[in-house]
Amino acid sequence: MTRTMNIDPTQLQDLQTPCYLYDTQLLAATLKAISAETTGCANYHVHYAIKANAHPAILRQIAAAGLGADCVSGGEIEAALQADFPAKEIVFAGVGKADWEIKLALKHGIGMFNVESIEELQVINELATSLNIRARVSFRINPNVGAHTHAHITTGKAENKFGIDMEDMVRVIRLAATMPLVEFTGLHFHIGSQLLVMDDFKALCVRVNELQEVLDREGIYAPNINVGGGLGIDYDTPDAHPIPDFRAYFDAFKQGLQLREGQQVHFELGRAVVGQMGSLLTRVLYVKHGKQKQFVIVDAGFTDLIRPALYGAHHHIENLTTTASETAVYDVVGPICESSDVFAKNLELPLTHRADLIAIRSAGAYGETMASCYNCRALPQGVVV
Repeated sequence: MTRTMNIDPTQLQDLQTPCYLYDTQLLAATLKAISAETTGCANYHVHYAIKANAHPAILRQIAAAGLGADCVSGGEIEAALQADFPAKEIVFAGVGKADWEIKLALKHGIGMFNVESIEELQVINELATSLNIRARVSFRINPNVGAHTHAHITTGKAENKFGIDMEDMVRVIRLAATMPLVEFTGLHFHIGSQLLVMDDFKALCVRVNELQEVLDREGIYAPNINVGGGLGIDYDTPDAHPIPDFRAYFDAFKQGLQLREGQQVHFELGRAVVGQMGSLLTRVLYVKHGKQKQFVIVDAGFTDLIRPALYGAHHHIENLTTTASETAVYDVVGPICESSDVFAKNLELPLTHRADLIAIRSAGAYGETMASCYNCRALPQGVVV
């Protein structure tokens, strides 16, 4: 049995598939590793990016470990509050915050808004004024720093939709200072996801230091520096690296950031916290023998795990039922009426048969939370062990 499923294989036979299986022991070990690398850094604050996985039991475990929450919708704010994340430890990001979401955040007294445009700042000011509630804002600056990752999850380049241009940074801070119920609390950055090259984070540190020098010349002090998240996981060999290299990640910022006195540093980790703890379990419906290929057709589709279809993402796939030494090469595909409903091509597996149980690994992040009901399919359930 694989590391991320601390349960006897025979106990899986009654599970209704497709479903997500979550290993809370691995989550606990991951949270402990984060704590170990940030202990002694009283000015470091780690927020969990709820968009990665919003299963209530998982949120409660993360909140109990002392992490804050990074939210990108009103629904995620509500989920964070229900899971007992303190409101003051919630940050609210996203390029398209609706009025009701902003009001919700203001009324609950969240820690700060990560503001992505001058237009958004003006709306937050109007709503804060109408409610007579102070809004704490941090400005997301687009640092124009590239990242070694898929183009769809690169967020820190000038052509991306996220953040405020660097040349507008001082102007927007000065504008916020004219708004009585808006409080400038710092700068926010995020350059992308599934980053495994620490040089990307080091390059971000260089840019943050340059922008801090600009603020120094303008006599502006930023109490908080939020460097986002983005640390990736090992999708190829999940058992070899069940916990990401948090030491290298945090060291990049400990060594690279030139902080001013009293500045607080915020991180927004998502995939790195929950990615390896989850597996998508699916059963084989048919093994189809074509003229050129053999297909393992499973009951999960891209409605359950869209990453392979959306990004061409790779997940390690295992047959949990058989220990046969004889193997064959298959395409592992789902039942959705789209040609892109493919989990893997030309994959060598033990000789596979109808009703075999298949695990698609490293699916704890951006799996269940991105599921859909396309083809009128039911949403997959999450099972916590």
